[in-house]
Amino acid sequence: MLPNPAGRLLELVRAVPGLSAAEAAAFVARWQPVPPLRRGDFLIRPGQVEQRLYFVGQGVLRICYPTEAEDICVGFGYEATLLCSFPSFISQQPSEYAIQALRRSELLSIGRAEFMGSLDQIPALAHFWRAELERNLLGRIEREIDLLLPEPARRYARLLARSPQLFQRVPHKYIASYLRMTPETLSRLR
Repeated sequence: MLPNPAGRLLELVRAVPGLSAAEAAAFVARWQPVPPLRRGDFLIRPGQVEQRLYFVGQGVLRICYPTEAEDICVGFGYEATLLCSFPSFISQQPSEYAIQALRRSELLSIGRAEFMGSLDQIPALAHFWRAELERNLLGRIEREIDLLLPEPARRYARLLARSPQLFQRVPHKYIASYLRMTPETLSRLR
């Protein structure tokens, strides 16, 4: 049986170097459950200003950028990851992205002001957040490289090496969108 979302979040923050058990428990207590999302439900829609940071306790979500022709998948969130419409969360401008559940998902959330206040109050959390941002920035750079490659097979191979769990968790049509190829091309590569 999987731990509940708060238990999973506590596991994550207990691993933060320099964070005491009391600080970890107090930080996790600030997070509130989000009503469960069913497959297809939206967490965030374009035009909303992101006020919360989410922790995915269970489920899979996609971050997509809607265009007139299609919704372009730009990222995923799954168990034990933090998720939000990051540009909106930081700038407090309306989001250009949507976040949609790909399967039933259970999340926790914390308000932006409360989260930022926690970073100011607890240096170990600020270090953790910086490490998360650095990890995500490296992931975005890898994605940019993927998108610059003209060969679909190389894009596929790089994603498979970097994130093999996606291929078991995410419907292939969204992986194809993420890799900027047709589902048929992805199917041929598999």
